[in-house]
Amino acid sequence: MRKRYAVGSALTGAALARAGDEMSGPALLVAGPVFTGSASTGPALLAAITIAAAVGGPLFGVLLDRSARPGRLLAGALAGYAAALAVVLAALGHVPLVVTVLVALGAGLLGPALSGGWTAQLPRVAPPGLLPRVTALDAMTFNAASLAGPALAGLVAGAAGTSAGVLVAAALILVAVPCAYGLPGVACGGGGFVGASGCGLAAGASVRGVPAGPSVRTQPAVPRSLESGPPTGAQSDPEPDPQSGPQPGPRDPDRPARRATSRRSPAAPSVLAGLAAGFRAVRHTPSLARATVTSVVSCTGQGMLTACSPLLGARFLGDARHGVLLLTVVAASALLANAALARRPGLLRPDTVLVCSTAVLAVALLMTAAAGPPALLLGAAVLVGLGEGPQLTALFAVRHREAPEHLRGQIFTTGASLKITGFALGASLAGTLAARSQAGALLAAAAFQVLAGLLFLGCTLLMCRTGTRTTSAALRPSPRRAPGS
Repeated sequence: MRKRYAVGSALTGAALARAGDEMSGPALLVAGPVFTGSASTGPALLAAITIAAAVGGPLFGVLLDRSARPGRLLAGALAGYAAALAVVLAALGHVPLVVTVLVALGAGLLGPALSGGWTAQLPRVAPPGLLPRVTALDAMTFNAASLAGPALAGLVAGAAGTSAGVLVAAALILVAVPCAYGLPGVACGGGGFVGASGCGLAAGASVRGVPAGPSVRTQPAVPRSLESGPPTGAQSDPEPDPQSGPQPGPRDPDRPARRATSRRSPAAPSVLAGLAAGFRAVRHTPSLARATVTSVVSCTGQGMLTACSPLLGARFLGDARHGVLLLTVVAASALLANAALARRPGLLRPDTVLVCSTAVLAVALLMTAAAGPPALLLGAAVLVGLGEGPQLTALFAVRHREAPEHLRGQIFTTGASLKITGFALGASLAGTLAARSQAGALLAAAAFQVLAGLLFLGCTLLMCRTGTRTTSAALRPSPRRAPGS
């Protein structure tokens, strides 16, 4: 019952925070020009948040993996993100734009807490054997947020003004803070939590990115035998024989204390070393590297479709604003697809779903490039959602399966940052190509999906030829492995 409550609380908080995040972008796009009189203010603020989120993911992941209570760190990040949105709103039109953009950059650095940072905590709240189902439900919160966030931003701005849209977005993120704060801490070897119950490092455990080593047991400052004498029934040490030569003197009671103190806590590596460890984990875990490359390239094509949606709305639906309808259909279709996966989470292997999703997306983007009647365009949007939704669920499942426990947060946030970068590059490239040919831009988006599938198959072929193991067991802490071995 307690596990079920923890899962419900975690998913509810994730949905609220992600809805607020999805709502904040359109709200800032609307509020920026209203308060400053410049049409470039809104895009500048949104770009600042997006760029900072792409850069800040790996760094936030390192801090998350080093925290004994990652939920508290997530809660602080959410509170800071909400506060930064309120400061941006208050600063618009009152301070130089560069100052407002800097605040938006600071908000963006905390953005990965809403995506990969939260998802990385699911193994600690999911009941045994139900992680695949919880992963599918978590992916549904992304789809639901992308469906509800922009629509809610438009409704609130139309009903209560542009300021209200930003304030409601910040409030949704703030409401999720208690859910994040209640996430469990990092379990230690004795079953408690590091930093919570006072337990030390377990045998073979890896904490804060430190490689696993032999068991470290803290010793009392004074040995038990010196406090209470020999145990009952035990023979005392015999008298030294004067003919047997010099005997060693009594053991210094302070020596064990100094040795235990010096070995109690290994020195934590630097932040740069932690960043390098996370990237090495992705690179040296074949299945994880394959999933990461495939998802980033595929996300580039998805960014191109998003950038082309206003043009598709203007050409086939009569108004550029109707392009938002296409994105709504995509989000709704993805939500339904993930709902079906949540009912049968073990139906297909996540690696299979990942590669098949690129084929589905390629076909859907070819349909949009050749779209004529609105019905065909809407059908293509449904097909895009059927590819995007399961792809996200499969990607999360691969990360949960392959990520080393002590680097899980960094791998999730780094992956989110790479996907954000790919999406932004795709949107930028689509803007350049669509100025010449809208169909050409969509064909290029389909080509990225084909490339993603070919990269997946190429990585699989390389893994088969080299006999590389598909799991990250070599990167996981081993209780029998000595330091430096």
